[in-house]
Amino acid sequence: MDTIRQALKGISGVPVTPYGPDGQIDAGLLTPLIRRLADAGIHNLMAAGNTGEFFSLSLDEIRRVHAITAEAAEGRTLISAAVGRSLVEAKSLARDAIAAGCGAIMSHHPMDPFASPGAQVDYFLALADAATVPVIAYVRTDTFSVDDFRRLGTHENVAGVKYASTNLMLLADVIRQTEDLDTIWVCGLAEAWAPAFYAIGAQGFTSGFVNVFPEVSLQVHAALVRGDYPAARKLINRFAGFEELRTHYRNGSNVTVVKEALAILGTDMGAVRLPGVPKLSDAERAELESIIAAQKAA
Repeated sequence: MDTIRQALKGISGVPVTPYGPDGQIDAGLLTPLIRRLADAGIHNLMAAGNTGEFFSLSLDEIRRVHAITAEAAEGRTLISAAVGRSLVEAKSLARDAIAAGCGAIMSHHPMDPFASPGAQVDYFLALADAATVPVIAYVRTDTFSVDDFRRLGTHENVAGVKYASTNLMLLADVIRQTEDLDTIWVCGLAEAWAPAFYAIGAQGFTSGFVNVFPEVSLQVHAALVRGDYPAARKLINRFAGFEELRTHYRNGSNVTVVKEALAILGTDMGAVRLPGVPKLSDAERAELESIIAAQKAA
């Protein structure tokens, strides 16, 4: 548990899922990506997370991503296997991921349209009860009460919470009222939000940008750890345009921008599956090329 929590204080990178010309997962592309991120020193890799198109993958494909990622990392970094959907499916995915060598489980937020806040917490806790490795809860709502968050944080098998809401007043209250716990509260909104999260006591952040320029994400992390917010913000401002492009189409281009950036740098990871945006417009692609060129020259 201590090892997992230490990793959560770093960068939780979310690798893309590459597809070959036949539209199937391409292990020959995923393996070197994972090795590159592990070699760079990324602390935690969330296999089949949202940037990995979790909800566009079949359950068997998710299992394959978990297994390929764990094998490629060779124990050099933490691999957190993303699971979710029904609780039955989440438990099954978790068991297989643990058997494949993943060191932690990251549970996606329950997407059931009829879920109550308290029952969503129960979902996370039931998974934590069943898993034989630590669990990270991915919370994408501000409808949980402080007591709900405390229930999550007090479970002996919950290492931390990936908090992906912009309601920082709620998170500040949660952190203040759980100071007696060892739970790690992670910024789930990537680099741009990380300085604000760190200022109220969160630690670590998630990143899709890390697929493209991991060294820059690591520089941001280092600046935040030493409390140098101006330096962190200066670095983040350099790729603000990249993150803004990802918000187009109501965030439908979130993964598309990352994959097309990798293609611009020489590695075609295949198109994003529907209902994501398969391809950027010519104008967006030109803007992305300009951002990448500026980043390389910096």
